[in-house]
Amino acid sequence: MRHAIVLIWGALLAEQVLGEYGMAHFSNKAKAKGKDYCIFFNSQWARLPQDLKKASRLQIHDLTASIAMVLRGNCTFYEKVRLAQTNGARGLLIVSKDRLTPPAGNRTQYEEIDIPVALLSYADMLDISRKFGMGGNVAMYAPNEPVLDYNMVIIFLMAVGTVAVGSYWAGSRDIKKRYMKHKRDDSGEKQDEETLDVTPIMICVFVVMCCSMLVLLYFFYDQLVYMIIGIFCLAASIGLYSCLCPLVRRIPFGKCRIPVNNLPYCHKRPQVRMMALSVFCVGVSLTWGVFRNEDQWAWVLQDALGIAFCLYMLKTIRLPTFKACTLLLVVLFVYDVFFVFITPLFTSHGESIMVEVAAGPSDSSTQEKLPMVLKVPRLNSSPLALCDRPFSLLGFGDILVPGLLVAYCHRFDIVMHSSRIYFVACTIAYGIGLLITFVALALMQMGQPALLYLVPCTLLTCLATALWRRELPMFWTGSGFAKEVPQPSGMALDCTKDTEQSNEDPVIDCTKTPEESSPVICTDPEDSDDTSRSSDRLCQNTRAAH
Repeated sequence: MRHAIVLIWGALLAEQVLGEYGMAHFSNKAKAKGKDYCIFFNSQWARLPQDLKKASRLQIHDLTASIAMVLRGNCTFYEKVRLAQTNGARGLLIVSKDRLTPPAGNRTQYEEIDIPVALLSYADMLDISRKFGMGGNVAMYAPNEPVLDYNMVIIFLMAVGTVAVGSYWAGSRDIKKRYMKHKRDDSGEKQDEETLDVTPIMICVFVVMCCSMLVLLYFFYDQLVYMIIGIFCLAASIGLYSCLCPLVRRIPFGKCRIPVNNLPYCHKRPQVRMMALSVFCVGVSLTWGVFRNEDQWAWVLQDALGIAFCLYMLKTIRLPTFKACTLLLVVLFVYDVFFVFITPLFTSHGESIMVEVAAGPSDSSTQEKLPMVLKVPRLNSSPLALCDRPFSLLGFGDILVPGLLVAYCHRFDIVMHSSRIYFVACTIAYGIGLLITFVALALMQMGQPALLYLVPCTLLTCLATALWRRELPMFWTGSGFAKEVPQPSGMALDCTKDTEQSNEDPVIDCTKTPEESSPVICTDPEDSDDTSRSSDRLCQNTRAAH
């Protein structure tokens, strides 16, 4: 596998033209302070100084001893730069109305040309004309950028925290449902949240849908982006409601029900506090939807909604066996690597489909971004912040896919009474894999498929733990879940028989013996929602006092 990855990277590096971001500092005598603009250049033509103080300030209106600025047109980069160099220019700025791509050439052309050539956006050219006219000076330079940004720490904490909390919650909730079947008399307030067991067929269908949707977004981004934003708003509000619901149930007021009505989803008269929670969650989601492009603060709402969505998915979707976990992670591993590293060989400009869709195409007419990522603005100050995308991103899939494996590990820990060793080991492995992803991102300076590092770290760690504990057959097939587990201490018993209860689940009889005449009284507490979500009725075996 390692040799295959090396060959893939080598092929990509052989085919791609390396481009670098730089700065063009424009100024004139009338204005003491100039302004930097983003440029995209190819250092194989000529290198730029790293410091503005070492860059020559040249005029842009005359070719002789100057930096020429021309429109992109139809002729090649080489023809433009050769003509500029022949006429005595010291550099060439090519104004492009399309996306900025590295000015390419061949080895012979690189050896012939010794002046720098860079691309400048058409919008920046118009701004330069308004502010400096055509008689200003320009100095091109390429400042160093920090290898790592401090925002990686925030992304790391959010991702690992979401995986740990969501997996712990999913495991605890799933095991509790093995003993208790939730049947609420107050069914209008909260229906039981069903768990979805993932099958191999579902995994294959899911991957095909992911591939199709990603390709459609690449070709029809502007037409589909608003649909994705709408779906995210709906899913995020549901996830936020699911996460806040246990907290709201502990509030001692707002238990009265709304009046009788025929409104959708309200005809069963839910409690006022739950209605208020629903309105709040929808309001938060709509607030983000309206102000989603406010870079100063909207990213906080997006991350909060995204974390809530991931927690909801982790406790709703259940992988029943380690075999299913392995199938899902391996298939998505191939999917992630293909769309990041292989697709640049087939796209017109050599860009990765995954990176292009996740970050938003630079030539998009809507300039909208997909919300299915955690995003944190860059915290290091650098002039190149004008060029590079100002946010660091981590996709939800890089949290959910390994998180489903961690949740399986926690459920297995509880069943096998293994002191949560699988859960802790897999969570630590996820954190290590994420750190390796950040290191690869810093070294390669290009978007990384996080699953390339997360999948081997988590799968191999779980496999090694199961081998060490000699539990691999049970861990692989999930057969440990078929064992009868002792009733946890302190958990209330359910004296009502669930009609959907499986044959394996024991039926608990609250009566002491069939012959005893002591009555069994099942009483509802004042509000069972406030005391325990795992039991709707308490059983009291009463006897006459002697």
